[in-house]
Amino acid sequence: MKDVLVIGAGVVGLAVARELALWGYQVVVAEKDTHIGGGVSSRNSEVLHAGLYYTPGSLKAQACVHGRALLVEFCQQRHVPFSLCGKLIVATDEGQVAGLDALFAKAQANGVRAERLSAAQARKLEPALRCVAALYSPDTGIVDSHALMTALQGDLEAHGGVVAYNSEVVGGTASQTAGRPHSVLIQSLENGQLQTSQWDFDVVVNCASLHAPQLAAKIQGFDMASLPTPYFAKGNYCDLSAAVPFKRLIYPAPQDAWLGIHLTLDLAGRARFGPDQHWIDTNSADTLDFATTPGVEKAFEESVRRYWPDLPANSLQASYCGIRPRIYGPGASSADFRLDGPAQHGIPSWVNAFGIESPGLTSSMALAKHIAALL
Repeated sequence: MKDVLVIGAGVVGLAVARELALWGYQVVVAEKDTHIGGGVSSRNSEVLHAGLYYTPGSLKAQACVHGRALLVEFCQQRHVPFSLCGKLIVATDEGQVAGLDALFAKAQANGVRAERLSAAQARKLEPALRCVAALYSPDTGIVDSHALMTALQGDLEAHGGVVAYNSEVVGGTASQTAGRPHSVLIQSLENGQLQTSQWDFDVVVNCASLHAPQLAAKIQGFDMASLPTPYFAKGNYCDLSAAVPFKRLIYPAPQDAWLGIHLTLDLAGRARFGPDQHWIDTNSADTLDFATTPGVEKAFEESVRRYWPDLPANSLQASYCGIRPRIYGPGASSADFRLDGPAQHGIPSWVNAFGIESPGLTSSMALAKHIAALL
């Protein structure tokens, strides 16, 4: 039986660990925090994306479409709360209609259901909405991300896997020879003190999200020139203190690699808005913090009122923020997911997952199957 190390207990790391445990591997997940999903996976919109936005044929497009189907089936089997409530992407002026048309063409190319709506048709679905045209995605939904991760962990543990908390990978050496194990240095908390120990694993999967490129650079054996430069974009979210008249998610027409400040719902029907986008001037994940940006509420109100003019004044409060682990910088086109396996870096039985931002949650189970195939 092969020993596998998965680095990072976010939703993708847990999905990968579960998948490999189902294959019969002995799996350990090294998580530097005290609990699962404490980073990117718990700081997002919890949206199940249908696959509208992504370049046809890209890994993002394929993994999103396949992953949504896998997640819906998994949630039904494991009683994880979710809802396919649908989504409206709206043009609030005539200049945005061409963007909706381009999005509709992508949806068709990706095999995703979508319907072009007039303003009257959109208002029939959501009377409080203001727009000149819309695109309806009936297969978009929301999911309880924490319940999902708990269910993935449950399957992992039922098949002999384990999550090791307070365990941070701080270095190591990747074996260049097939059949020889990788040596990994893990810093853990033992009896209140940090201890560093060496462990050998037959297979390693780096799912460290924000830290993935930086972590790969600490491992001897990788060509540093082949590793991506990490970039980070912070996104704030605001909660709504008033009742919301919408039953579906509302997204503005997309702007470049950013989807705009959208309205999402939780499973209790409460509304939240976001994220906005602020590029962070650092390439080091160690300097990141998850503090919300002061004073974002005014900009949020102005943006939201373009599609919901009756938003009550002063009803938004900054709530939390997320940070996207990107492998492209400001002004660049959105990059595809990067799963670097032996074919890319020449290291047998090692995969690095880079740039797994949205739709990473939706894509998690499909990415897990893809990584298992690479190994």
